[in-house]
Amino acid sequence: METNKIQRYKRILSGLFACLLMLILLAGFETFYLWTRYLFPAAAPMPALQAAPVKGWQPPAVTTLPSGEKAAAIVYGQTLIRETARYLGPKGSVLQITNGMNCQNCHLQAGTKPFGNNYSFTAASYPKFRARSNSSETLNKRISDCFERSLNGVAPDSNSKEMTAIKSYIEWLGSEVPPHERPDGSGLRKPAFLSRAADPQKGAHIYTQQCKSCHGANGEGVKDADSIAFIYPPLWGPQSYNDAAGLYRLSNFAGYVKNNMPFGVDYNTPVLSDEEAWDVAAFINSQPRPHKDQSADWQDLKKKPIDFPFGPYADAFSAEQHKYGPFKPMQQ
Repeated sequence: METNKIQRYKRILSGLFACLLMLILLAGFETFYLWTRYLFPAAAPMPALQAAPVKGWQPPAVTTLPSGEKAAAIVYGQTLIRETARYLGPKGSVLQITNGMNCQNCHLQAGTKPFGNNYSFTAASYPKFRARSNSSETLNKRISDCFERSLNGVAPDSNSKEMTAIKSYIEWLGSEVPPHERPDGSGLRKPAFLSRAADPQKGAHIYTQQCKSCHGANGEGVKDADSIAFIYPPLWGPQSYNDAAGLYRLSNFAGYVKNNMPFGVDYNTPVLSDEEAWDVAAFINSQPRPHKDQSADWQDLKKKPIDFPFGPYADAFSAEQHKYGPFKPMQQ
């Protein structure tokens, strides 16, 4: 009987020792992981896609990452896309050059979501001539534009670690896309033009029903607990994109919300109709936001998009119609 008790106690002690050893190992692993994230923030794991991929393009597998410094630059670039404000925002740990939004507020899921303004075709399309600047642009110039327009800030130096990282990440995402061959699901998918002008007043009702709970009654967005970054970005006001951003064009914003909003929606399961997408885009882009001088843009007026909301124009349509439509008569 005594022998059985001793054996039972030994088994209990052995089990307790095994549990203690496991806890020590887990604590050591957690400590190592946290220190790695602290010392090497670029080592954050690549996020999984949340939306079903469309035929034609999927982000490269993580296993295709190169080795060494190139891989580190790619992963750091993805980190900057996902957490721009934390590194480059008003309270950024590296630089303070942006408005507090993250790149992935416009380029969803770090630029990988189908029809979520993704980067699939970006690297494959540059360098290229752009009528807006009337010049041949590099990928660096395109990235700089996002900083100066969508992030209403200052572009990082072209030779900086941050610019190199963002460029490396975008190039890696498009590494399997042949030059100048646009894959399915790239960029944005715009809804058809309405036969009427987009209506900001109708859009205000849609905003209240579908957008207000995340972006706030005054489009101010919702910040995280330490007020460094936005959980939900501002859609207008001083910390939002300025009026030179791509999403300030109504067709771009309508396509963006149609296939991606309210949060959690993708192109397979749209919630908004085409009319609702145009109207809510009209409401949001009728609200006050920072202004950027665009007098040097579109030197060839015939190449200016029909929904570009600032004159002069090569036609006789009003600035109001160029902003809200109807756009069908302008297609001629």
